[in-house]
Amino acid sequence: MKKLIIPVGMLLATGALKAQLSPIPATENYVQTKTYLDYNGSQPTKSSETVQYFDGLGRPKQVVGIKASPQGKDVVTHIEYDAFGRQVKDYLPIPQSGTQNGAIYTSPLGNASSIYGGEKIFSEKILENSPLDRIQQQIQVGNDWGSKPVKFDYEAVTIADGVRKFITTTSWVNGATQSVLAEDWLYRDGQLFKNTITDEDGNKTVEFKNSRGQTVVVRKIVNGEYADTHYVYNEYDQLAFVLPPLASIRGDIVANTVKHDELCYQYHYDGRNRLVEKKLPGKGWEYMVYDKQDRLVATQDANLNAKGQWIYTKYDELGRVAITGIATGSDRSQEQAIVNGYGSNNVTRLNTVLFNRQGMDVYYGNPDNTYPNSTKWVSLLSLNYYDSYPGYSFNPSFPATIQGEPTLTPTPSSDGRSTNSLPLVSLVKNIEDDNWTKNYTYYDLKGRAIGSYSINHLGGYTKTESKLNFSGTQQMAVTRHKRLTTDTEKIITENFEYDHQNRLLVHKHQVDSNPVEILTQNTYNELSQVSNKKVANNLQSIDYAYNIRGWMTKINDPANLNGKLFGYELRYNNPPYTNIATGKYNGNIAEIDWRNASEDVLKRYSYSYDALNRLKDAIYTEPGTTNPYNNNFNENLTYDLNGNILTLKRNAVPVTGTTATQVDDLQYQYTGNRLNQVIENAMNNTGYEGGNNIIDYDPNGNMINMKDKGIQSIVYNYLNLPNAIGITQVNPAGKVSTTNIAHMYRADGIKLRKTFVQSAYMGLPIQRMTDYLDGFQYSYIDNGTGCFTCKTENAYEEQAYRKIIIPVIPGDPKWILDFVPTAEGFYSFTENRYIYQYKDHLGNARVSFAKNSAGVLEVTDTNSYYPFGLNHIGGFKGLLSGYYNYKYNGKELQETGMYDYGARMYMPDLGRWGVVDPLAETSRRWSPYTYAFNNPIRFIDPDGRQATDIYKMDKSGNLTWMAESKTDVIYTEKNFDSSGNLKTENDGGFEVGEKGFIKGNTHQYSTTGETYLDFKGDEAKGLDYLNQVGDWMKSGEVNVEFGIQTAEVNGKDNTVVYTSNQETSTSPVYDGNNVKLQGHLHPGTWNPEQISGPLNPSGFRMSKFPLKENGFTSKIMSKTNRGDRVSAETMPNAVNFIYAPAHNTTIIYNSSQIIKAYEGKFKKN
Repeated sequence: MKKLIIPVGMLLATGALKAQLSPIPATENYVQTKTYLDYNGSQPTKSSETVQYFDGLGRPKQVVGIKASPQGKDVVTHIEYDAFGRQVKDYLPIPQSGTQNGAIYTSPLGNASSIYGGEKIFSEKILENSPLDRIQQQIQVGNDWGSKPVKFDYEAVTIADGVRKFITTTSWVNGATQSVLAEDWLYRDGQLFKNTITDEDGNKTVEFKNSRGQTVVVRKIVNGEYADTHYVYNEYDQLAFVLPPLASIRGDIVANTVKHDELCYQYHYDGRNRLVEKKLPGKGWEYMVYDKQDRLVATQDANLNAKGQWIYTKYDELGRVAITGIATGSDRSQEQAIVNGYGSNNVTRLNTVLFNRQGMDVYYGNPDNTYPNSTKWVSLLSLNYYDSYPGYSFNPSFPATIQGEPTLTPTPSSDGRSTNSLPLVSLVKNIEDDNWTKNYTYYDLKGRAIGSYSINHLGGYTKTESKLNFSGTQQMAVTRHKRLTTDTEKIITENFEYDHQNRLLVHKHQVDSNPVEILTQNTYNELSQVSNKKVANNLQSIDYAYNIRGWMTKINDPANLNGKLFGYELRYNNPPYTNIATGKYNGNIAEIDWRNASEDVLKRYSYSYDALNRLKDAIYTEPGTTNPYNNNFNENLTYDLNGNILTLKRNAVPVTGTTATQVDDLQYQYTGNRLNQVIENAMNNTGYEGGNNIIDYDPNGNMINMKDKGIQSIVYNYLNLPNAIGITQVNPAGKVSTTNIAHMYRADGIKLRKTFVQSAYMGLPIQRMTDYLDGFQYSYIDNGTGCFTCKTENAYEEQAYRKIIIPVIPGDPKWILDFVPTAEGFYSFTENRYIYQYKDHLGNARVSFAKNSAGVLEVTDTNSYYPFGLNHIGGFKGLLSGYYNYKYNGKELQETGMYDYGARMYMPDLGRWGVVDPLAETSRRWSPYTYAFNNPIRFIDPDGRQATDIYKMDKSGNLTWMAESKTDVIYTEKNFDSSGNLKTENDGGFEVGEKGFIKGNTHQYSTTGETYLDFKGDEAKGLDYLNQVGDWMKSGEVNVEFGIQTAEVNGKDNTVVYTSNQETSTSPVYDGNNVKLQGHLHPGTWNPEQISGPLNPSGFRMSKFPLKENGFTSKIMSKTNRGDRVSAETMPNAVNFIYAPAHNTTIIYNSSQIIKAYEGKFKKN
């Protein structure tokens, strides 16, 4: 962090690599930054260069990205201020007509019309005329949004608002709080702050806060009814209850403890303010136990409680997870007392084996020195090793180099580099047996992961190697795979080509020694959006279009396919059928058009929503036909206040008919949020199976049967994933078929195998097994034939699919490698060809295509979906089997008719999950069984744990909104494909907060131009975010400085995480005596010849690196009046730190000295 303006080239002047900066006239104040993107060993070959200009008051006024556009032209961001010095307009970046090599633009907006046409290119904040500068209106970019502002109102509550006042009486039971809910009528005038946000479509969200800044009520209004979520705090200011809308409207919610359990979130805490007991709606009580370092060491849910078991976690001395498993134990208070008897409770790494459990040797110290004692162990689940590789006999040979790059070793090199602090080995046991998956990770000399070796539970392996360029961008990836050690190795080689700013241009793919396939060739517009993608060496050329907000509007043109297989158009504010759809400005989609070449019929859905943005009606039409308003595939829904579906009406064209018929008229019956029964009133053989059977649940809220579909039982493992499913069905002739489905999972929730055994009344009994091994999918079929889509044998709408009878080839059954996914679809080993897929904005597979044996393009599958994911019943039917099962959201359709999202199974015919959301507490006003906020046209659930608002962080720390969803999650660029879709295999990202958190809490500091994310009083969350950015920095995914501050603002602590998007500087948001914490990340690696670098707080010249508590003693050679040291002078009460991710080292300092340095991330005392 450097507060003074300095040329970045000075910082590298003593290093081996010197910055060659573009010459800029010395007529303005500026900071010039050049980041090298590639380096051939002797000189840079690519770079990213920016110049930030400042006015006479030191405020940013223009940012120039030198030759940053795809055509090598400058990209300029204009910054201006109002008469009070406030930045109220945020301009879109404007690509220029050429380049000035970094010189300032006197007319930065002059080229705007050639890029954006006549659109309004700035968003605008209308601020109140007071020292508070509160936002009154936020007007987005685009002409159409000029009259559709987001409005903000600030008031005080009045008794007329009718806000119920809940209070608690708290006592101590078994060392934990126990609060009793009571009601104190209504909040009186002035007792709460009332803030109202009205979105672009007039939907209001009212937030009531108390004088301590705690949110007390969040109110939404739908159909004239309040949908209030109450947050009730106990006498210790701890959140004790959350009452979702269905609970809030009940007059008896205080006295009716049964409804507490069904509808409310309840929390208990110990004397150290740690959450130790909680209850989610529809689930039994869950318990948590902590050690003296406040680390969570044991958890127990209701199912484990019934068995007297706990999931335990053991940590090493640096707080890293070392061992997990299952153990027996008593109640929470007794277990907590046992844990309190241990001291530091750290396991110690050994170089020898001390014991063996579940067939696995353990290189950690005496387990009885930490909680829990080994006598209580039921099963070991996982082992993690850091710093050095344990000496297992099954270890693969250590690679000295990977793709020509030397690998990091546990033994320090001459300059001190080693694998110390890095995660190296992870061993994960199968839940159902004692076989293990052994995962190894290898790093280059910069500490970047470049190789992995995974030995699967069958003995085979998957080995990956990556070649990274200077900036960490992947240039080549090689995957080697065997299911068994005796199998023939399969080799997949991928090569990537990028433009001068590392935008992906070409993705090549090769299987074994087959010809190289060009999967993708990307073309970008000047805003760096993909405008065209050619797949399969131009087998299909796919065009993309976007509106001024950056929202995708077209994939090709459905009105004129022009020889293409698929076209798709999204309309937000401009629907043609205004008689059944109104324009939406808040991000909801008003209409979608699509057409596939196989049918060549333009199809359209027009959507309407309620005030909670829930989908109400999806009206299907076929514009241009003789009967456009045919309503063939309509869906209409109603909901309760928690978002549980109350009714669903669905149309289809029956097998025996030609006109639309209501095939489903479903009524949902609930106890709390649990679906008890589905009443089918349509009495139509097409559509939902019906039966009006009762649905039962286990204590964790997991659905354990679905007899309407013939599912008699579902048994779950400790991760609430289905171990076994039993299906019994009777056909109209009275013949019975039984099906048993068994799943095998790893202890981390990864599915390894599915076994399907069917004793059918049609054909011979059949057994099918599917292995899932690192993306490679295998199948095994033994005996008989299988009818994949017969209704009486499988529980999904068979009218949506073409029936496939799979014959079994005579002879001994064997395992067959079916396919592996690619960035654009699949490679089929059985067909020896690539399958490509058109996907819509949600990742739904729409059209699959390939080359036939003659090299001619052919369509292999086509799918159209109802809004909640069911394939259209009747009409043009989709296929099933193998890769064809990956359809809605790109997930695999199961024999039960459910989609497997990884964490949960989804029922598209009912539009809900059968299991409580594992992350239900991130969206407590919604039922934990709802799918995608009941807005599946806009949101997705990536893995079944939550729907997420997806943001992409680039290497410069910029956040780009990518997709609408349920909570805000940030992913780095590597997690997206060339079309901007989130990859199915992603790293999970980092969840920042509830939906809208980033949009509502991202600000720009007018004095320095820093972009910062405001975490309010949640310093722990801010540190978690900073540490995650540090991890991304370490792996080369982010290369600019980030900082964090906690300061007392208006009597309350406030935490912000900020960046200037530059590699060598960032400026604080706060200064003065009120700052309590000030820290930042330094990217880059240390060169022993440098006297400044990532381990050096600027302003100090040090004599030796690296700094370690148990090793080197550094000497301050001199001090300068700049950067970190000077900043520390302005914040005398702050704890100041630097964390250098590449070296996993933290330095604590003040304005006069380096206080200490230690390995690991910053730890607050």
